[in-house]
Amino acid sequence: MIAPTAAAELAHTIQLATAPVFLLTGIAAFLNVMVGRLARVVDRARALETRFTPVGHADHDRQVWELRLLDRRMRVVSVAVSLCTASAALICGVVAGLFFARLIGIGFARTMAIIFAIAMLMVIGGLTMFLFEVHLSMKSIKIRHELLERGKTRGMRWW
Repeated sequence: MIAPTAAAELAHTIQLATAPVFLLTGIAAFLNVMVGRLARVVDRARALETRFTPVGHADHDRQVWELRLLDRRMRVVSVAVSLCTASAALICGVVAGLFFARLIGIGFARTMAIIFAIAMLMVIGGLTMFLFEVHLSMKSIKIRHELLERGKTRGMRWW
């Protein structure tokens, strides 16, 4: 049977571990979004590869440009996913460390704080890379000026 003070200490440890667990849920949702974007980039690259034109064709230069951009986007999203996954692993380590520290009766709060701070820096890095990838994606969907037919329609501009 667990002593009342031990049960209180365990309850306190569980309370401390709750916030990082919620953070893990947020990171998991974010990873889901990033992996979905990566899948779409890969699908677009594969579709473009199947219709790739030879050198000298009117579409060739645009296809090469887009494939290079897709390749860069895949690398950026991959880094973002890696950073966030490593962050989640470190947060899991912090949660486990909290329980082991309580179980063994040692205190290494400073180490746990440093690991948690590193995990947060990795999440920040992943978010930054994700934002960079979003900006890269905007380059690939920029509408060519001649298709917009500027000057032919008046009053269509909203901002």
